[in-house]
Amino acid sequence: MQQQKIHHEEQIGNVVLPETDDPSIRLCELTLVSTDDPRSVEAEWRRLEGLTRNSLHQGFDWCLAWARAHRSELVIVQGVLDGRTLFILPLEIIPERRARIARLLGHRFNNINTGLFDAELADPDAEELQNFAYALKLALSDKADLVLLDNIPLVWRGIRHPLSPLASIANQNHSFQLPLFPNFEATLAQLNAKSRRKKFRSQSRKIEAIGGYDHIAPTDPAEKHALLDIFFRQKGDRLRLFGLPDVFQLPGIQDFFHRLMDVPTNGTDTPLTLHAIRLRGEHEGHIAAIAGLSRKGDHVICQFSSIDETICPEASPGELLFWLMIEQSCREGASVFDFGVGDQPYKRNWCTQETVQYDILLPLTWKGSLMRPLLIGVTKAKAAIKRNRHLYAMAQRWRSRRCPKASEAPASDAE
Repeated sequence: MQQQKIHHEEQIGNVVLPETDDPSIRLCELTLVSTDDPRSVEAEWRRLEGLTRNSLHQGFDWCLAWARAHRSELVIVQGVLDGRTLFILPLEIIPERRARIARLLGHRFNNINTGLFDAELADPDAEELQNFAYALKLALSDKADLVLLDNIPLVWRGIRHPLSPLASIANQNHSFQLPLFPNFEATLAQLNAKSRRKKFRSQSRKIEAIGGYDHIAPTDPAEKHALLDIFFRQKGDRLRLFGLPDVFQLPGIQDFFHRLMDVPTNGTDTPLTLHAIRLRGEHEGHIAAIAGLSRKGDHVICQFSSIDETICPEASPGELLFWLMIEQSCREGASVFDFGVGDQPYKRNWCTQETVQYDILLPLTWKGSLMRPLLIGVTKAKAAIKRNRHLYAMAQRWRSRRCPKASEAPASDAE
């Protein structure tokens, strides 16, 4: 275990941190501690993950499933005061371009990242952030060359992120959300409600004409895992149809999601629940659409989705499934249905909010200092390509030819 102190009486470099009368806990009061054992900090980790401000992707079970599926080299950074943990950054070390990058577990399969910060932490000033970055460098420079915290919204659920002034560049992928109300009709009123109800009735009639359907969300372990395997096959077929790489075939990814399926629900909270449209009648048992939802508190995230249009494609089973999941989320008291990162037409058709996320790149060594402008340049290039339809189509075709290495594609961006 390593530690590095950031204290208001300690001089770090040429900066002396000021005293403060603010009753909130200051970042400068914390000691940075790192460990590679998640279980050693599980109790404090679970306490912090329960706060609304913190993303479910930094939850203990999510990160543990990822680490075990990938056998990651972990470094869990904690900010500690008087034996109490006030923040946690769960990182893994990834070799890249002859350097070592410390990044949040989950990589591009995370739809929103925040780290884990206690509500008692006050917003840091510029001097505190400068010294935090320096202390992080001292704590991790023997393990990594650069820290990359990606897909972080500067403000989330009305709370400004403590590290937002350190943001380096806007991520090339935005995320999309639909606010929910207890009354589903009030939720639809944000959109073109009349048109949506008409479309839903039309979809339902078309499927009823071939025997009908069931909206299922299995709870039996064997059924859950079997449905997840159907999703992997269905998604792979869909991506190949469009000449796109299958990111779910990358090493460890399917194992990761299967592990999430085994995490028990806690009330309505769950790291992963599968929903599907299952046909009845002459096509009994056929799965026409699948989606994976995560929930923490009142926040629901769609992690992935797929469709099989070999039967009754005119009924748009994927669109029908989203209607049913959103309606259920309203009944169950959720306040946000998050479609995740990646700009897709169906997301814009459902969502009234678009969230810009940012990446924080903190070099720890000379290699990291060289990599930082390179990675920022890559992000700028990706953003420019995504804004140009023709360039994006060319990039997708190029990605499909290098499919085994398509690790940079977000799961939700590969629809």
